[in-house]
Amino acid sequence: MTHTFHIPVLGLAFSIDSAIKVAQYGISSVMSIVDDELIERMRRYYCGQYQIPYYPICTTEEDFRANRITAYLDLVQQVVNRQINSLKHQSFTENSELTKYFQLLPDSHPSKPIYHAMEIETNRAIKTELQDLLINYLKPGDINVNIMSKVDKINYKNGIPLAQHYSDALAALRGFANSTLHSSVILSAGMNPHLYAYLAELPAFFPKADSSFDKKVVLKVSDFRSSLIQAKYLAKRGVWVSEFRVESGLNCGGHAFATDGFLLGPILEEFKAKKQSLQAELFTIYQDYWLGRGLQLADSPQIKYTVQGGIGTATEHQFLLNYYEFDAVGWGSPFLMVPEATTVDNETLKALAEAEQTDFYCSGASPLGVPFNNFRPSSAEKLRLERIQKGRPGSPCKKEYLIANREFGEKPICTASRAYQHQKILELQRQQLTTEEYNKAFDNITEKTCLCEGLATPAYLKYNIQRKKEQTAVSICPGPNLYWFKKQYSLKQMIDHIYGRVSILEHSDRPFVLINELNLYIDHIQKYISDNKDKFNDKKINYVAKFKAQLQAGIDYYYKLQDQLSYLPKSTLEAIPLQLELATIRLKNLHI
Repeated sequence: MTHTFHIPVLGLAFSIDSAIKVAQYGISSVMSIVDDELIERMRRYYCGQYQIPYYPICTTEEDFRANRITAYLDLVQQVVNRQINSLKHQSFTENSELTKYFQLLPDSHPSKPIYHAMEIETNRAIKTELQDLLINYLKPGDINVNIMSKVDKINYKNGIPLAQHYSDALAALRGFANSTLHSSVILSAGMNPHLYAYLAELPAFFPKADSSFDKKVVLKVSDFRSSLIQAKYLAKRGVWVSEFRVESGLNCGGHAFATDGFLLGPILEEFKAKKQSLQAELFTIYQDYWLGRGLQLADSPQIKYTVQGGIGTATEHQFLLNYYEFDAVGWGSPFLMVPEATTVDNETLKALAEAEQTDFYCSGASPLGVPFNNFRPSSAEKLRLERIQKGRPGSPCKKEYLIANREFGEKPICTASRAYQHQKILELQRQQLTTEEYNKAFDNITEKTCLCEGLATPAYLKYNIQRKKEQTAVSICPGPNLYWFKKQYSLKQMIDHIYGRVSILEHSDRPFVLINELNLYIDHIQKYISDNKDKFNDKKINYVAKFKAQLQAGIDYYYKLQDQLSYLPKSTLEAIPLQLELATIRLKNLHI
């Protein structure tokens, strides 16, 4: 692995072209392949930038969604190949991209001593020899893709539903499988049996005789148990999970898939303890499947373990790698402040830099019904409120990626749509509610916002590829950790920060990543108790009790973990005992 960090998927637009920006420096990134309309426009834009012929793929064509995705991924691969080829023919001058490649590498990379020796070498022949040696280390970062498993609507033609393999998620997977990429698909948001079964049908994911793959499968997970269940399900069908990408349930951007009180530290500890048994159990199942099909696999494929969500300092980064013995760390939201790596429009960048801590909050904005990290000053949030004030809550539903509700008919609609919210409010008005009850229910209905449009708009604005009369409001979903990153940064500044060569944080009172997540979970269960104060039954009472017990077990674990944190900054280390004590008090004072 070239770098010990990666850039996870960031919304729809924010990392849609990150690979074109950073893969040439050996940095792996992930793009969403949900929105084929955004993908098609990006392909047209970059074909123009690189003087590559562009042939449109229209929605009238057979399997257009998969074909658009394949074409864009092939284009990204082509561009990155050009960039790497260009690097190989550059000189090690002060400002060359080739020099930048090696400057950005972690100091632990095997090429780094050679690079430093080359810098100070005065003998021309030896210097050239060292430079030739360095060229052999050039390796692009992985161009990975993300599919939210359950964003998988059935598509129609002339009012007739198409076959299952034309559904959104399956078509996206097929688009990736047919591409020239040698990389991974990251599956997130839980298990989709149709998608997982389809994986087993695609030869791109079959093992070769040496147990390597053309394309790999990565599971984004929140705990060990769900990881084992999903991986066994896939292994029984001959699909190997090459990486478990563990994400903090609440201390991340985008959708916040909270656990039932299981904290990141204990979760990582369980992975650390069970890595070998997990691999052995999965390989036995996987080996039996392929043996039944005439393929003898003697060696188990490797499994990588990575973690992401709320990491903000070099010491946190290194702690997760060293203590939990993980392979890499994902840095997501901080890269929103790095225009060299991500795609954020200028107005939103300015708002993020000026934001207060309370501007980052966990909301009910997502039509999926999952808590969603939101940003109060976003133009999409302002538009949502304006529509309510004008008596027209809800959004026009054009892309329909998140349609799932069947309350008002057999064909699903989106809960953020104007059609749904209008009918829901009429239904609400027929109920005999108090003003307080009505307002609370009204707010719950109208809090849902269109993510399909808002999360794609930043790229349209940034590259001037917006169509007439299209909405310009931007949705953005940073994690709460972004508050500590207060300005725009260069790619070098951010990577030097990750590797501890500089520090770009201006606040010394930022809590340790695991403590911050703990407090987010206490906030989460506190809100659950408040939201359900008039609706508690035995089931909900037991849920809260188990949740609190699990949090207390996590606090007890963190007390013991302190001995392993000696290399954290002194101020951070000294604050932890008091922070754990305050968390314990908060937890004890949570009453139904």
